Amino acid sequence: MAHFARLVNNAVVTVVVVNNDVLLDENGIEQEQKGIDFLRSTYGEPLSEWKQTSYNTYHGEHKLGGTPFRKNYAGTGMVYDPVRDCFYGPKPYENWIFDESKAAFFPPIEMPNSFTTTIDGVEVELVKLAWNQEQNRWENMYDTTSYIWNPVSLTWEVYTP
Repeated sequence: MAHFARLVNNAVVTVVVVNNDVLLDENGIEQEQKGIDFLRSTYGEPLSEWKQTSYNTYHGEHKLGGTPFRKNYAGTGMVYDPVRDCFYGPKPYENWIFDESKAAFFPPIEMPNSFTTTIDGVEVELVKLAWNQEQNRWENMYDTTSYIWNPVSLTWEVYTP
């Protein structure tokens, strides 16, 4: 099945499924325009904007090993960028940074590369990773203890208010 995003001013307002057969040209090759023409006819809106999107594409990678298509699967509320030819979500906070390779916004401090810490000589896994926008930091929990990520030492430190 093929998926198409309906755009209004480059904002995704809905995503619909179209049978792959609709996309086939006379040589049996899928053509996005054939899907667009079908949807315009079906909805009776000859000027409506549609872009094909890949259900298996996320952050510029195809999860089944295929070719990634438009960086991300489109969803309602996302944006289509015609210059980059990709879909991405809205910028959640002013200080977040756009990653071109993934077509997504990320916090200004890179996500921790470790999710473990040592407590009383035993390595434990932290399981509640969260970005704290107000404090501009990554936080995590183990049992009832809070940890904050130190991006300089690349370690988790016990948080003591």
